[in-house]
Amino acid sequence: MGVIRVLPDEQIEELFRTAVVGRIACCAHGGGEDARPYLVPLAFGYDGEALYAHTGPGRKLRLMRANPLVTVEVDEAAAPNRWRSAVAEGVFEEIDDPATRERALRLLYPAPAPIPDLGAMTTVFRIRLTAKSGRYETPE
Repeated sequence: MGVIRVLPDEQIEELFRTAVVGRIACCAHGGGEDARPYLVPLAFGYDGEALYAHTGPGRKLRLMRANPLVTVEVDEAAAPNRWRSAVAEGVFEEIDDPATRERALRLLYPAPAPIPDLGAMTTVFRIRLTAKSGRYETPE
């Protein structure tokens, strides 16, 4: 077992900049199944302030629309006692403006790659990050 420490801010930023996939947790208000946190993988782009992604209709979108407060986690691990992890709290916002949508998708599909035809049912969104923290472990 190693020592777990607080991850410096610049390394938290690096994790969010370099991660391809993270995990997003969301839930609705009230009781029932939707009140339980729903945790799923999320491919995203990051601009230093917000995460950008897209999704089709489904539980994740329904929950984020019902309660825009979400949590996102990214990590990397080389061994059971050598890892880094960052968690961010944020607010879900749908992107409808065409120019903003184009910039968001360009973060996900950097030039010269084409932006794929996502179809009319796709929702492009951002998570405006409001708080970030991180931890890491190294062998003693």
